[in-house]
Amino acid sequence: MFWDWDYAFDVLPVLAKASIVTIQATLAGFILALVLGLVFAIMRMSRNRAVTGATTAVVEFIRSTPLLIQIFFIYFVLPEFGIVLDAFLAGTLALGIHYATYCSEVYRAGIEAIPRGQWEAATALNLSPATTFKDIIIPQAIPPVVPALGNYLVALFKETPLLSAIAVLELMQTAKILGSQNFRYIEPITLVGVFFLIFSLIASAAIRCAERRLSTIGKR
Repeated sequence: MFWDWDYAFDVLPVLAKASIVTIQATLAGFILALVLGLVFAIMRMSRNRAVTGATTAVVEFIRSTPLLIQIFFIYFVLPEFGIVLDAFLAGTLALGIHYATYCSEVYRAGIEAIPRGQWEAATALNLSPATTFKDIIIPQAIPPVVPALGNYLVALFKETPLLSAIAVLELMQTAKILGSQNFRYIEPITLVGVFFLIFSLIASAAIRCAERRLSTIGKR
């Protein structure tokens, strides 16, 4: 048979359980990307040329190398220097660091779009740079870039199958194991595609809701 419904229903619970690992890796990696990306953006806008140059070099290097190589480096090479991480943590770190470099550019664009007068007004009020950034600049810079950040969430989610290369039991790795047990790959692989489609649609809908919510708050 080209498609076996009984087998598909048998493997569905196993794949559903594996999807939890995929979602965990996505959320953990994206949170890291959001936080680290903001740090990168701030450092690239520093008045210290050494800080700006070093950060730019790191960001461009990470952006210019494949994510899979970065996953292998963290999991297989870092132990040579005494840094041993389990597969899930290594993969999550690689995802987060890789996408932090893209998020940093989004943040930087949002921050640079803030009118110069906002900075000057904060200086006139004798606000500290930290207060200015935290209470004035960031609240204005983040809402417009939410759609772009959301796109990277979906993109990061679709990159999680790369974690199967270091034996993380996420959706794709689980599907490959199921397929190898009786040489039926079409059902588990197809179901993985369905899972990714559903989760991507849910994430996209959540991003649109967040965008509308933020725009409503901004109008107030």
